[in-house]
Amino acid sequence: MRKHMKTEPQRFYYYADKMGLLVWQDMPAIWYQHEDTLKVRNNFRKEYKTLIDQHYNSPSIITWVPFNENWGAFDVPGITAWTKKYDPSRLVNGNSGFNNNPGYQKAEGDPMNGDYVDTHIYVGPDGASRPDKNRAASLGEFGGVGLFVRGHMWPTRNDAYDYEPTKARLTDRYVLLIDQVEQLMKYRGLSVAIYTQTTDVEHEVNGVLTYDRAVEKMELERIKAAHKAVIEAGYKIVEKGGR
Repeated sequence: MRKHMKTEPQRFYYYADKMGLLVWQDMPAIWYQHEDTLKVRNNFRKEYKTLIDQHYNSPSIITWVPFNENWGAFDVPGITAWTKKYDPSRLVNGNSGFNNNPGYQKAEGDPMNGDYVDTHIYVGPDGASRPDKNRAASLGEFGGVGLFVRGHMWPTRNDAYDYEPTKARLTDRYVLLIDQVEQLMKYRGLSVAIYTQTTDVEHEVNGVLTYDRAVEKMELERIKAAHKAVIEAGYKIVEKGGR
């Protein structure tokens, strides 16, 4: 699970530790259009260090993500290198989705020194990164297919990257995407694929559950079977000595 652009109370990490849930932890981004980020860079560094210090003993956290899609990004290679040195026990994804960029800022791009070659593809997953000699290939965000569920949406204009009209159709689409991820894993060296997203959030209706957690928007047994197939295929790759 990627904890995107937020942190949680310690209770979340406690249960993630107990369940064996692997977590990518983002640093909340600087995100105000046309803001001069020079004014807040020192504070960003201080708060990022505090985040790492607070969770040094959370074994569920396996990856730090200091920047997302170039949002407020600065000195990405330097911060990536600092993170790896400060916490050598974990992986680092210096700029998840370096192929995307807000229009108000010059792209920092791929820092080249993290542990992942990470792109975001919507809806995807075609176009995902391939591994290089030092880094695993990661699809840090993909999917985002929405379903409207009347009476269970945030009271605003709701959107998604794409849509399906029914629960069955959304499940079909999701299973297809996961089958494609399996193909990329087998034949293109993909190691990570993070689907957007577990639950709806305010104006986005692309979750597996509705915003109020009241409605399952997909057929969970079918998506569980699709996930199991990918996991089992991954085991076979490892057994054969693949990446």
